Amino acid sequence: MNIRVLGCSGAIAAGYKTTAFLLDGDVLIDAGTGVGDLPLDALAAIDHILLSHSHLDHVLGIPLLADAVLRLRVAAGRPPIQVHALPETLAALRQHIFNGIIWPDFTALPTAAAPVLSLHPFQIGDRLDLGGRVVEVLPAMHTVPAVGFAVDAGAAAGHAHWVFTGDTGPNPALWQRLATMRLSHLVIETAFSDDESEVAHVSQHLCPTDLGRELAQLAGSVDVRITHIKPGEVEAVMAGVQALNSPHRISALQAGQVMTL
Repeated sequence: MNIRVLGCSGAIAAGYKTTAFLLDGDVLIDAGTGVGDLPLDALAAIDHILLSHSHLDHVLGIPLLADAVLRLRVAAGRPPIQVHALPETLAALRQHIFNGIIWPDFTALPTAAAPVLSLHPFQIGDRLDLGGRVVEVLPAMHTVPAVGFAVDAGAAAGHAHWVFTGDTGPNPALWQRLATMRLSHLVIETAFSDDESEVAHVSQHLCPTDLGRELAQLAGSVDVRITHIKPGEVEAVMAGVQALNSPHRISALQAGQVMTL
């Protein structure tokens, strides 16, 4: 089981792509600008999209992907791509993107009976079975309804989990759940440096000082990857992170990385 980082930046610039992870070639976890680096046949192979929340940097790849692969999937007789998210996130997609104004409604194209996309609600705590891979929906604390995800690597790997926090501020419920899990990787956001801690708090993101308080709730020593850093802020954020002297093995996530579970 492999997870490829397509994008992990908090915004765009040359060389920076927003959040998207590809699980085993057919499951997208978030759909930011990094999705656009996949060739057409790889886009057409995606059968599931899991969304952490409705913000544009995490969803904007969906309407463009749907348009790109519609003809290939119809010609191959493939079923709709299933988009999984909180009900509030799906409602935002319907109202603000697939509304015929911002973008055509690909949940009813090419026909309402056989669309290229279908929307599927989940709730925090649900365990989704995606072709034998189990993904648990985790709580997140953000400015809109939001979640994270835990991918179970299966019995052969001792049920180690790859965990993605999604966009989140301080989140006690997350650490309560993670205390019961075996972790292989923790991908956690730290969008701002400590110099911008006020902005981080208002927007419900983490800065290094907050990250340190959050990680202190996680026992042992875990491979931690920092994501969602704003372009131009990587050095400042990671300097603050390294100053934490955490027992965890922390590094900045990079697009193109592959994590094996």
